[in-house]
Amino acid sequence: MNFKKLGNTDLDVSTICLGTMTWGEQNSEKEAFDQMNYAFENNVNFWDTAEIYAIPPKKNTYGKTEEIIGNWFTKSKMRSKVILATKVSGPGPSWIRGGGNQYDEKNLNEAVNDSLKRLKTDYIDLYQLHWPERKTNFFGRLGYEHKDGNDWNKFEDVLSTLDKIIKSGKIRYIGLSNETAWGLSKFLEISKLKELPRMMSVQNPYSLLNRSYEVGLAEISVREKSGLLAYSPLAFGYLTGKYRNGELPKNSRMQLFGDQFSRYKSDNGQQAIEKYFNIAKKYNLDLTQMSLKFCELQPFITSVIIGATTMEQLKTDIESVNINLDNKIIDEINEIQKLYPNPCP
Repeated sequence: MNFKKLGNTDLDVSTICLGTMTWGEQNSEKEAFDQMNYAFENNVNFWDTAEIYAIPPKKNTYGKTEEIIGNWFTKSKMRSKVILATKVSGPGPSWIRGGGNQYDEKNLNEAVNDSLKRLKTDYIDLYQLHWPERKTNFFGRLGYEHKDGNDWNKFEDVLSTLDKIIKSGKIRYIGLSNETAWGLSKFLEISKLKELPRMMSVQNPYSLLNRSYEVGLAEISVREKSGLLAYSPLAFGYLTGKYRNGELPKNSRMQLFGDQFSRYKSDNGQQAIEKYFNIAKKYNLDLTQMSLKFCELQPFITSVIIGATTMEQLKTDIESVNINLDNKIIDEINEIQKLYPNPCP
């Protein structure tokens, strides 16, 4: 396994991060335990979850994934060996603390305390804001349209609240998710000016089908040591090749929930996938591993978040750290990006 520093902290996190959003929906607790055991045994020390998981988000599965992780901690006694990240929900459904903005002092404290109970721990290593309260581009939205009057909690107030929670010992570090270059830069600026906690990471999408993070955000990540935790590096499984030629494998995410996820279905995306598949075939590589390794190699990335529903998938994903992508392969990958730039943002 490979490791990088989380932000400017002294924490060494594995460059493969164990994603958990299927636990409690597509995966049972037993299957989740098997995944945690295998990941732990193979030196994956960084795990990511969220209060809103399992996905797709539903009232009856809200918090279920955190509960499963907490049960594993109780059984394994390995909490101190895992660097644990979770997230507080952004503005969302009414069944999460009444809906509306969530980053005020009351909601943040309630969210942290409830996550700690479900996770059966007394601290969270990395606490992330899941998506912005303000109206901006995230979850694949393009074409920014500015709208005044959108009410959200001031960044300074959010950081001040999180500072108090850090000082209480309940969380160690903080990060962002689904954030823009402006949002990250403002949080970092305020942290410096007001001597408040800094954002150590940004969890945004990044894959061969969506390299938009490279524009703007990548420079900030490198210069400010606030690296990307790349989610959807396999584009909901499209970059494994399993959906090629219109295939819909039984119990796959797109077979179960395809009507809810259109992000990776574009025509250009499908054509790009075929070309990436051909590169992998040409060099006798597994498309999944090629796709993950490309992400891991990026200097602005701290860790690549994988999400597996089977042990076979998990083993393939983790083994990706050991493959080699030479400059010739990377050049060919970059040529496809020129033909089909970010087809699935």
